Parts: sequence; structure tokens; C-alpha cells
Amino acid sequence: MADAAPRLKGLLEQVLAAPLPIRIRAWDGSEAGPPGTPVLVVRDRRALRRLLWKPGELGLARAWVAGELEVEGDLYTALTSLAGLLWERGEDARTLAQALRDPQVRAAVAGLLRLAGPALPPPPPGEEIRRPRRHLHTKHSDRRAISHHYDVGNDFYEIVLGPSMVYSCAYWEQAGTLEDAQRDKLELICRKLDLRPGQRLLDVGCGWGSMVLHAAREHGVSAVGITLSQEQAAYARKRVADAGLTDRVEIRVQDYRDVRDGPYDAVSSIGMAEHVGAERYREYAADLYALLKPGGRLLNHQIARRPQRDETAYHVNEFIDAYVFPDGELAPVGTTVTQLERAGFEVRDVESLREHYALTLRRWVANLEADWDRAVRLTGPGRARVWQLYMAASALSFEHNRIGVNQVLAVRTPDTGPARGSSGLPLRPRDWTG
Repeated sequence: MADAAPRLKGLLEQVLAAPLPIRIRAWDGSEAGPPGTPVLVVRDRRALRRLLWKPGELGLARAWVAGELEVEGDLYTALTSLAGLLWERGEDARTLAQALRDPQVRAAVAGLLRLAGPALPPPPPGEEIRRPRRHLHTKHSDRRAISHHYDVGNDFYEIVLGPSMVYSCAYWEQAGTLEDAQRDKLELICRKLDLRPGQRLLDVGCGWGSMVLHAAREHGVSAVGITLSQEQAAYARKRVADAGLTDRVEIRVQDYRDVRDGPYDAVSSIGMAEHVGAERYREYAADLYALLKPGGRLLNHQIARRPQRDETAYHVNEFIDAYVFPDGELAPVGTTVTQLERAGFEVRDVESLREHYALTLRRWVANLEADWDRAVRLTGPGRARVWQLYMAASALSFEHNRIGVNQVLAVRTPDTGPARGSSGLPLRPRDWTG
């Protein structure tokens, strides 16, 4: 008689000391849990071994990527319910270690081990990077991390991002398409930088070239875009050539630490600083400051995490580090502002776009799911499932204020001459032009 699901439900509730808010369907076809909720489908008992071996987010993600776990029904509702049991209780083994002091919990874990079968964990799915994660952020390690994330095929990113090919938070000033919102975001950045014909713009982490193309086409600047991804660079160069802008737009495969042809009138860094790392951030800020002419502006668009009471306890999200952004690190927005000020910048404005990113991610998930079969053919089922889980969970993190995203506008004010100390901004900016 099929009874794995009721047994699994009861054992998990004993471990978690809380009722399961969603229904479970086990590998033997049995079901248990509240009706009318999303169904967590445990297709293989190996999923339990992954969760027991690595409690919390990484074990859950490994089972998801391997296709051993699925959700029937609304994915966002299911993830929100699971977040209350896993993420908010602690996403690593520490919470379980504390719970194991309870004899009833120890007995439940022993029951889960018996239900899971052989005790040895299955190997991680193939999309996981297997290497020591020391977050050195050398030029070599940064190139490798960027390649893992971005060099998975431009066709795949076209599915997810749509025609705009912008991989950062859109700006939903008014209802419209994703392409409209991404265009409005690029235009907002150009206005904040007060770009004008004949100026030089450096776009750090240029992606597929959307920012430099928009700035050159709509504002008449000469632009340099740098990326560490060979595939991004090739794609961006073709877009530049197709737009007839090769005389004003240059795409380089280059580390920001190697740019030596300043000064620039403006620098944009959109969704790139998350890759820099805490130990390198002062160097990053100083390099961008040195590349700007006096009076030049920096627009730093960056995801931020909530500050912790004990900042030494911060650890990189294991799932994202292993599957999505190797060596990515998030900092509170206050830390970012402080580092920019220490480099010499005057920070003039900080704008939060947290809710905008949640809307953007939901559109990307919808794009992926609408063309799922093609995405799987292009990258394999594991990679497609990584992105589906990562983007849906990230949307909820923005909505629930676990993470945010901010545009920081900073100026290198002149320190000599008649314009000494001048920011070049109006007393109270409205359209960000002087």
C-alpha cells in the first residue's frame, strides 16, 4: 500500500515543529497535506538524501536541479511557504543541529534516513561548480566566474531577457512591456549622468551592449563598454555594427582594473558591482574615481542585502554561489555609499528600485516558462531549472525586503580651480540635467 507521503509529511513536521503548508506527493504516488495548495512532488527519494546531507536551501536546490523535486501549481506560493520553513529558520545545518538535541527530532531524522534509502548522498548535479570558494576575486577567478554565469549561450538569454537584452532591474514608470521598462531604465541612467553629445562614457560590465547603444544613439556620446564574457562581447559588437555605430561605440573584453584610457565624462556600472567582492570594493571605487574627469558622474546600480547585527556572520548564499553567481557578494547600501565616499566621491542621490526588480524577475520567469522546451534544448534541463528557481526565489526576496537594489549617483567634484567643490547638479534635481 502506497504510504510514503503521509510518513514523509509526519516526519518533516516533527523535524520542523510546524505543519506543512503545502501538499506532498511522494515517489510512490501517495499524497498528503492540505488540499487546494501547490503540490511539492518528490519524484525520487534521493531528494531526501540531499536535504538530510545539506539541510536548507542548497539541499533543496540540488534536488530541484536534478529533477527530483517539482512543484505543481503556483511556484511563487510554494516557495513562499517553503521559505517560512527553511530560509527564515536558517538556511544551513545550524538550526537542525540545535533541533537534534530534542529526542523526538532525532527519532524523526532517523525515520527520514530510513525512508531515504542508502545513507550516502548522491553527487551534486552537473551544473554546480566544484572548486574551493575562497572569493579571492583575482582577475583569473573573476573571468572564470563571469564565464560560468554569462557564457551559457546568447540564445538562452534572448529567451529570458527578451529583445532588450538588458540583464538588470527595469524601471516600471508606467504600465507597459518589459522592453519599455528596460528602455526607461537606460534613459533614467542617461539623465542622471546628464549625457551630452561628444562626451565619453565608460560602461563597466556592459553585458550585451544595451546601455552603450542607447547612450550613443539617443544622447550622442562616444561609449566604451567592457565585459569579461567573450560571448557577450561578440554579441554586443554585432549589435553595434548592425546599428551603424562602430565609429562611436567600442566593446572590449577587459577587466575594470586594466582600463587606462581615462578620463571619461561619465561612468555607468549596472549590475556589475555585485561581482567585485568586499575585499576589492575599495579598489573598484578608487579605479572608477581615477577614470573620471573632475566634475564627472558615476551611476552605480547594485543589488544590496539587509545589514546584519553581526556583519562577521554574513555568508554568501550557497545555492547562488554554487549554481548562479560564483563569488558574488552583496553588501548593505550604506556600506557601498561609504566605500564610494572614501574613494573621494560625493554621493548625491540614492534611489531604491526594490519593487521594480521583483516585477522584472517575474517577467523573466514568464519568458523562460513560455519557451521552456527551447530553453531546455539550448542549455539542458538542469540549467533551465536553476534559472527558474533562482529568478522566482529572487523575485520573492525583493518583494519581502530580504534584498534590494539601488542606484547611487556620485560625482567627482573638482578639487582645484574656479569650479572647486561644484557638483554640477541643480539645487534640487528633477530631470538630473544641469
